[in-house]
Amino acid sequence: MRVLIQRVKSSQVTIDGQVVGKIGRGLNLLVGVADTDTAAELEWVARKCLELRLFPDEDGDDRWQKSVQEIEGELLVVSQFTLYGDCRKGRRPSFDRSAPPTMAQNLYEKFVAMLRQSGLRVETGRFGAMMQVSIENDGPVTLLLERDFLS
Repeated sequence: MRVLIQRVKSSQVTIDGQVVGKIGRGLNLLVGVADTDTAAELEWVARKCLELRLFPDEDGDDRWQKSVQEIEGELLVVSQFTLYGDCRKGRRPSFDRSAPPTMAQNLYEKFVAMLRQSGLRVETGRFGAMMQVSIENDGPVTLLLERDFLS
């Protein structure tokens, strides 16, 4: 599983001109599911997304002291199978490592449910839809989180 984490001031997903998910301060999570992912990867990645210290303390210190949970931030979770695009050969990405759509959707929905158990506001895009994602990155802070137990 790969998650591109972006600390944001705001973020939203639009489909056919309609906003389907919108957050303020928090994390934008672009989520790619691999064909080898299991519940173990989901749990590890969900916990990391919630507990990583990516936000400064209110005392003016710029060091990252607080997690999205500690600041009571919001999460926007967007499915992104292209995170598994392999561009090493040829001129067209290969998506061989991406999970098949049915499997990916099932695991993506379980991942979102795990994040919702935190009590934070969690918004999503629409799995499989053509989406426009607007991200006001804060910092900018962008990190790639990956967990693959079979590697």
